[in-house]
Amino acid sequence: MLKNILFAVTFAFIATSSLAGDYNYIEPADVSSRVDMGKEQVIVDICEPAQFAEGHVPGSIETNAYPVKSDEDRAKLDKVLPVIEKSEADVVVVCPRGKGGAKRAYDYLKERGVDESRLKILIGGMDGYPYRTESK
Repeated sequence: MLKNILFAVTFAFIATSSLAGDYNYIEPADVSSRVDMGKEQVIVDICEPAQFAEGHVPGSIETNAYPVKSDEDRAKLDKVLPVIEKSEADVVVVCPRGKGGAKRAYDYLKERGVDESRLKILIGGMDGYPYRTESK
């Protein structure tokens, strides 16, 4: 019985761990450093208008596509595809907390042909980004 429980717990841990690794992430400090150095990156901000106005990563493209659950949300992401396609730079997806909305945006952009090696999710989203710039 104990062996079965240990096996089930181990299997659950391994399955959960492998799912967590399916996305590329980037630290807030790395994004800020890239901004400061002028390094090209396409920053796709999916936050709602009020959160974007409160603060965003300098140079972000405001899409207001959050929560990326409807065709209307995905159409908002389609508008940034020409910018992404003109560049070879990393694409950083920014959402409120760096979780579900960011993953859905990442998956959608990947489905639309953006190379996954370019896609990154900002760890902690805007809630965890201490270097924000307010809209004017």
